[in-house]
Amino acid sequence: MVEWMKLDTCLDFEQPTAYLVKSTEYDDSYDTPVLTAGQSLLLGYTNEIDGIYEASKENPCIIFDDFTTSFHWVDYNFKVKSSAMKMLRPKDNVNFRYIYYTMKCINFVPGGHQRHWISKYSQFEVPLPPLSEQNRIVDILDTFTSSIDNLKQQIAQRRKQYEYYRDQLLDLEGKEGVEIKTLGTICHIGDGIHGTPEYDENGDYFFINGNNLSNGHIILKSDTKRVNEEMFAKYGIELNTTSILMSINGTIGNIAFYHNERIVLGKSAAYFQVRKKDILDYKYLYFYLQTQKANDYYQSMLTGSTIKNLGLKALRTFEIPIPSLPEQSRIVSILDTFEASIQNLEAQLSQREKLYEYYRNKLLTFE
Repeated sequence: MVEWMKLDTCLDFEQPTAYLVKSTEYDDSYDTPVLTAGQSLLLGYTNEIDGIYEASKENPCIIFDDFTTSFHWVDYNFKVKSSAMKMLRPKDNVNFRYIYYTMKCINFVPGGHQRHWISKYSQFEVPLPPLSEQNRIVDILDTFTSSIDNLKQQIAQRRKQYEYYRDQLLDLEGKEGVEIKTLGTICHIGDGIHGTPEYDENGDYFFINGNNLSNGHIILKSDTKRVNEEMFAKYGIELNTTSILMSINGTIGNIAFYHNERIVLGKSAAYFQVRKKDILDYKYLYFYLQTQKANDYYQSMLTGSTIKNLGLKALRTFEIPIPSLPEQSRIVSILDTFEASIQNLEAQLSQREKLYEYYRNKLLTFE
């Protein structure tokens, strides 16, 4: 027998007022995490000792973003930054973890800047089979979740290894046969348009900015703006397939290759085109632009108070070490192998997450 019950009959909520962090001067050496119910979850760590929300493996909670309806399972002590959330805990005779999984199946897109828990979200009905069946479903889904979490940890560890060896391999200053050159002398560096084109939802070209660049790829999202042929003719920049794109406004340093995508580049991204291919391999440049040394340089050259910006002049005067082309090829080959292993794990993760969602929806559909 399956009953359908509103969430507010299964869960109690608490306002976050007593648990708000006073200072946002976070430090990883502090003990207490500061959380947001949004996608990022962890904002940092605080040393404040008052107003800590107590949660544990035995007594967990769900933090719920009142505006976006994003939520997270939390089983450790924490503080929060935003008052626009709810802390949820279970009422009697339900498996709390089961309710969490049923909430994952709710398809709801919030509209407008308004709070949703009391007025809308808590009124959604979820299926409640007997407690023994809830427990069985949770065991299955927890097994899936654990395997996904383990794979995420593997990816994180592999990425740390990769970043360490990348920075070691590219620490070449003072080495024999290595020249130091400014990027402006060996690359053409420009940025995107400094205006806003007219958008056309039926246009054939995507208008992209720095937030469309990630892990070497241009990310074309469903909500990415489009422009038509006329706007492309007016604003399009002639890129070649060895162009490297980098975010230079807001989020700094995201990198992507250009592969003939139909795009118009916005001003928050810069492009690099290697002019002296007899001394610089574009893939070597791609890896070097992501090193910790490069990132430290970017951070030292930022301008702007609210939204940070990395200027083209700073990029053109950035000095990089350039070994011989055979040595560049050797380094690129090693780093390509590392990247491929990470991408393979990420592909496994994507498949596992799809499998988990499929079985979660199957197990929690009671018709």
